[in-house]
Amino acid sequence: MTDQPQIKQIEDTTRSHTVVSVDAMGGDNGPATVVAGLARCAKKDPSLRFILHGQASVLTPLLDRRRLGDVVELRDCAGVVEMADKPSQVLRSGKDTSMWSCIEAVRTGDADVAVSCGNTGALMAISMIRLRKVDGVNRPAIACLWPSRNSSGFNVMLDVGADIRADEHDLLQYAMMGASYARNGLDLETPRVGLLNVGTEEHKGRAELKVAHELLRRAAKKSKLDYVGFVEGGDIPSDKVDVIVTDGFTGNVALKTGEGTASLIRDFLGKAFRHTPLSRLAALLALPSLRRLARRIDPRRVNGGVFLGLNGTVVKSHGSSDVLGMASAIHLASRLSQSDFNRKLAKRIATANELAADLDKEES
Repeated sequence: MTDQPQIKQIEDTTRSHTVVSVDAMGGDNGPATVVAGLARCAKKDPSLRFILHGQASVLTPLLDRRRLGDVVELRDCAGVVEMADKPSQVLRSGKDTSMWSCIEAVRTGDADVAVSCGNTGALMAISMIRLRKVDGVNRPAIACLWPSRNSSGFNVMLDVGADIRADEHDLLQYAMMGASYARNGLDLETPRVGLLNVGTEEHKGRAELKVAHELLRRAAKKSKLDYVGFVEGGDIPSDKVDVIVTDGFTGNVALKTGEGTASLIRDFLGKAFRHTPLSRLAALLALPSLRRLARRIDPRRVNGGVFLGLNGTVVKSHGSSDVLGMASAIHLASRLSQSDFNRKLAKRIATANELAADLDKEES
């Protein structure tokens, strides 16, 4: 990272404002989209302040055009983490990148939360090295919001890609972290938690799932959550559960399958309504309902996977995020910061570890 002069510093350095650290260089759609999303959030919530990380020669004209100098501090970074870069490579030689600088701002306390739409593996690696895991966390997780039939409109699912492995104690921690996210992100006092399996019968599933099932069943009595037992893939968007717990391999496959299916249905609907003059007329009559449906299932409105289990809140925006998607990720990050989410999450993790230790003693 260079030592060039920075753009106008954020005037109010107290914590009366939420400060969001934003990586401007990682997305598929370029810095202009990131800055436009930031500007949208700044207009909607004037109390927000931002630290923007990236190449000053590219970002300065974008900020000047939108007159964001009063709410944005620019930190000039020469390097960019590319989507194809390996996490190990970034850890060795990525200290001059916008992604590294973005996370560093949270580590030093200059910012409350970080947002990036760059390389997921590199972002997780940098976050783990610079922010460190919360005491007692074995594996951090990535949580996402999934459109559902619940009154809140969404369910929480984790892990969706931080680590392909998870043993029974990891799954217990994921349940506690997911429940905390549901409380702070969806305002659910007692979230219903389900463990994703190939069936709801207790004899089904891998050994670690059966042990996790028993741990969760017994832990629910001592914690502020409602464990509903095993759930299946069809329950992910249902109103049967609020938090779906699984390992990162399964969760990531489910997430990408859901996104692909939604895209396929959207394309099929478009072709069907354009097929004949009569179908085009029907589309015109159904336009208000179609718009409501599109808004209801629009993944951009809930864009942002939250890294859970770290000493700092990091939101991973989708790599192909447009302006609305980037704004949604920043809004989610600011909301979590304002709810003191990370402190509450650490408390829930400590509770999970105490429960696991107590249950282990009961077994011995």
